[in-house]
Amino acid sequence: MSMNFFQKHNLFSSFLLRYKSASVKMKIDKMAPVISSFEDYASTKAAEYLGKGQVIAVPTDTIYGLACSANCPDAIKKLYAIKGRDSAKPVAICVSYIKDVRKWGEADHLPDDLLHSLLPGPVTVVLEKTKYLDNPFLNPTATKIGIRIPDHDFVNRVTKIFDKPVALTSANFSNEPSTLSIKEFEHLFGHLGAVFDGGVLSQGLEQNRTGSTVVDLSQQGTYNVIRRGISYDRVVKIVESFGLKSIV
Repeated sequence: MSMNFFQKHNLFSSFLLRYKSASVKMKIDKMAPVISSFEDYASTKAAEYLGKGQVIAVPTDTIYGLACSANCPDAIKKLYAIKGRDSAKPVAICVSYIKDVRKWGEADHLPDDLLHSLLPGPVTVVLEKTKYLDNPFLNPTATKIGIRIPDHDFVNRVTKIFDKPVALTSANFSNEPSTLSIKEFEHLFGHLGAVFDGGVLSQGLEQNRTGSTVVDLSQQGTYNVIRRGISYDRVVKIVESFGLKSIV
C-alpha cells in the first residue's frame, strides 16, 4: 500500500478522534441562561463565569463571540470543543487597554499613537506573543496572537473586571456564518455557561458578518492584512499614515 493511503487513514482517524472527543465534552446538561448585556449586573456576572473556566457568548462591536479565560487550559480546550475547531486555527484575545496589548503582544516597535488610532475598534492586531501568554493550548502551533479592544461598552466592562486576557472567537461552529443575533447560534446554548444578549449587532447587515479587520503588525515598518473585515479602508489608511508598507 502507498504512503498516501496511510496519510489519509491517519487524517481520518485524527478527525474521528477529535469528533468523538468533542462529542463527549459537549454533552448537554442544561441550556445556558440568557442574560441581557444591558443589565447593571451583567458585566460582573460575565467576569464570574470567566473566572470559573466557563465559555460564554458575548456581543461585540462586530459579531457575537464565544469568550473564555485565555490563560486557562481547560477553558481553551472547552472552547475548541464547542467550536468543533482544529487547534491549529488561531484564537484572538480581548483586552482593556493599550498597555495590555503591549503586555501580551510584542509591540515595542509600534508607537502609542498608532495603536490608539486603531483601538478600540473593529480591528484585530496580530503580534508575536510575549512570555506572559503562556497557555500551551492557546494557539499551540503559532508564535503570534491576535489582540482586540472592541469598541463595545459591555465587553470593555467585562475585561476590566476580569483583568486577564479573554480568548475570543466567533459564536458559531467552524465553517458556519458568523452571527449577528443570539437566535442564530441557539444550537450552541447547551454547551455554554451563559449567553449575554446585546440585541442585533452591526445593524444586522450581511456585509458586517466578516467581523473585524485582521492586520499583522508584528514586523517593524510593515503590515499585512490577513482578513478584510469591517473598517478595512480605515485600517489601511491609518497604518500607512504611520509609514508602514504592505508586504503583499
